[in-house]
Amino acid sequence: MGKSPHSAEWKLRIINEYLSGRGSYDSLAQMYGIDSRTLRAWVHKYLEQGASCFVKREGNAHYSKEFKTMCVKAVLGGEGSVDDIVAKYNISAREVLRQWIKRYNANKELKDYDPKREVYMANARRKTTLEERKKITEYCIAHGYDYKGTAALYDVSYSQVYTWVKKYLESGEDGLTDRRGKHKSDDEVDELERLRRENLRLKRQLEERDMVVELLKKVKEFEGM
Repeated sequence: MGKSPHSAEWKLRIINEYLSGRGSYDSLAQMYGIDSRTLRAWVHKYLEQGASCFVKREGNAHYSKEFKTMCVKAVLGGEGSVDDIVAKYNISAREVLRQWIKRYNANKELKDYDPKREVYMANARRKTTLEERKKITEYCIAHGYDYKGTAALYDVSYSQVYTWVKKYLESGEDGLTDRRGKHKSDDEVDELERLRRENLRLKRQLEERDMVVELLKKVKEFEGM
C-alpha cells in the first residue's frame, strides 16, 4: 500500500498529545493537517499494539484470503468497528478493510494479496464504472500517486490507474468517461464541452504552426551552409 509521509516519531508525538488531554481528535487533526479519522485510527492501533505497530515494514504487507475473511467477519460479527479491527490486526489502512468488506458483501472472492504480484501486467485489467474510476483516481491522488498500491487495492492494472489519473488531471471527471465507440459530435455536446474541444484544436494548431516555423528555420540554416 501507499507509504505514509509521516514518521513513527511524528505520529507518536501527536498520539501522546491526544492521550495527555492536550486536544481532541478534531483540534489536533486540524493543527497538524491530517484527517481526524486517521488520528483516531493511529490512537486505536497504539492502544492495541503499542508503538511497534508504527515501525516501518519492509515492503508491502501480505494478506491471505483467510486473514481477510477473518477480519471481515470480525467487523460483521460485531467484534469491533472497522477502526478496532484495523488496529487489532495491524492492517495498513481502514480503506483496505472497507474494500474487503465491500467485496465480501457483494459475494466476490477475497483473494490472497502478494505485494510481489505483477500489477503492471495487462491481464490485471477489468471493466470499471465511471464512479469506480473516479473513486480509484481520487484515492491514488490522495495517497501520493501510489499507482501500484492503488492498483493492488482495487484489483485493476497499474496502467489503468496511471491513465485515469493523467486524464483526470487534464480534463477532470470528463476525462474518465469511457469514449470507446461513443465519441459524440460537436452538435451532441454542451457548450462547455464544445469550448473545451475548440481550445484543444486551437492548441494543436498553434503547436503545428510552431513546428512548421521551426522546420523552416532549419531549412534556411541548411541552405545557408
